[in-house]
Amino acid sequence: MSTSRVVLTYRDYAALPDDGRHYQILDGELFVTASPVPRHQRVAGNLYVLLRSHVDTSGLGEVFISPVTVILADTTVVEPDIVYLAPDRAGLVSRRAIEGAPTLLVEILSPSTRAVDRGVKRQLYARYGVPHYWIVDPDACWIEAHTLAQGAYQGTARADRVQSIPLPPFTDLTLPPDRVWPPA
Repeated sequence: MSTSRVVLTYRDYAALPDDGRHYQILDGELFVTASPVPRHQRVAGNLYVLLRSHVDTSGLGEVFISPVTVILADTTVVEPDIVYLAPDRAGLVSRRAIEGAPTLLVEILSPSTRAVDRGVKRQLYARYGVPHYWIVDPDACWIEAHTLAQGAYQGTARADRVQSIPLPPFTDLTLPPDRVWPPA
């Protein structure tokens, strides 16, 4: 007896209920998480404000904050915490989603997403050609910047609550720790 795996697509994703949960399809499989906790949202909001201000002031493209749908493939539909599109990728924005590989995807770790963000999503984002991927730990107060090279991510920089350094793709932006990390 053989069992066949049901492969979900964007069409299935679009039919999911709007019930406050975060639905994603990772390589055809449904992944569901609860809404983020307040600290997660504070860090996401702080990073978004800093990135958006820098991007807007410098005319560097556009920044989105979750919930925003990114369709990397018909069977890979994600909702990253923050999405950055450089001007050369502005055409990826459609009426329904961002369709294709953004310049930067940012995932903020939660207990329920840590393994997926560091494993499955990292592999999928590399496979679909996302040039930059940041993984943010709101509890340990660090940001790891990864750059795509030869089909895999290489760790290129790490900022934390003490050291503020430019993170690719923003070579002229340092993120002030006191503006990123809320008090515990």
